[in-house]
Amino acid sequence: MTDSAAKHLLDWYGQNARDLPWRNPPSQSLPADPDWPYRVWLSEVMLQQTTVVAVRDYFAAFTARWPTVAALAAAGDGDVMQAWAGLGYYARARNLLACARAVVRDHGGHFPPDEATLRTLPGIGDYTAAAIAAFAFGAHAIVIDGNVERVVTRLHAIDTPLPAARPQIRAALGTLVPGDAAGDFAQGLMDLASRICTPKSPRCLICPLHPGCRAAASGDPTQWPVKAAKRPRPTRHGTAWWIEVAGQVLTVVRPAKGLLGGMRALPSCDWRGDPTPPIAGEWQDRGAVSHGFTHFELVLAVRALHLSAKPALAGDWLNVDDVAAAGLPTLFQKAATLALATRLEAA
Repeated sequence: MTDSAAKHLLDWYGQNARDLPWRNPPSQSLPADPDWPYRVWLSEVMLQQTTVVAVRDYFAAFTARWPTVAALAAAGDGDVMQAWAGLGYYARARNLLACARAVVRDHGGHFPPDEATLRTLPGIGDYTAAAIAAFAFGAHAIVIDGNVERVVTRLHAIDTPLPAARPQIRAALGTLVPGDAAGDFAQGLMDLASRICTPKSPRCLICPLHPGCRAAASGDPTQWPVKAAKRPRPTRHGTAWWIEVAGQVLTVVRPAKGLLGGMRALPSCDWRGDPTPPIAGEWQDRGAVSHGFTHFELVLAVRALHLSAKPALAGDWLNVDDVAAAGLPTLFQKAATLALATRLEAA
């Protein structure tokens, strides 16, 4: 990318920037709002491996309920985990709370402006630190996410597979990020990737970077970025138990560490060992649901037991009608939906 190409990108971004509640409009001074870095950080955590469309409502709900980092730091773990339900990758929610509390405890309730200090906070890696520094504080930072990787690897026809190509991508951007517009530059690349330089059907002829793009010149820009071959994901099997007494169902809070840690769920096995039910009884098979995690696929059988009295099991009993709004993660929401559907069929 040349200096002129960077200018073309910024000009295009000035005309085509997406209007997002966590984004400062192009070419404008940063907001004087002391909570602006909090909003930028919150959006960046939510957007990790999640679409803008999915994040909008969650962002609005979080900022209405917890408008400052101090308010979030004071929130109960269970309340935050419930509010996060459906966004996935639940370790982000645990790190969200840990980071908010660290900012309040160690930094007086204000996010530090430099990348190095930001990286010391829970859940903040290289990308998020650079994004906060650039978007919240106007710092000169190189912000690289998957969208930026796609644009730059196509622009320079970088044939090294990802993630090994990342040093080349950083080097290509290193001398081109404008000192006074690093945030606009990065967000311009992101919007370009979202609207024009898309994964499958890039619209090269209307791209402001088209004249110097080597991938466009090749005739098949979708060859880039080159990705290393993926290993097939193994399939695991598990069981969830629906235990119902007088219109109430037993729920538990999963251990803080591990997948779906700290989330409210139905009782289940560990997805690895023998699915021994938590109590003996006349269990009924209600089918199975499937769910994809980062490193494996899970097939979760759902078994139901109806009792006349509550057994001596740890957990919380919820009214059956309240389960849908209880903040269960998607996997257990699927299991509960199946249990409820087959419950009605059996009635």
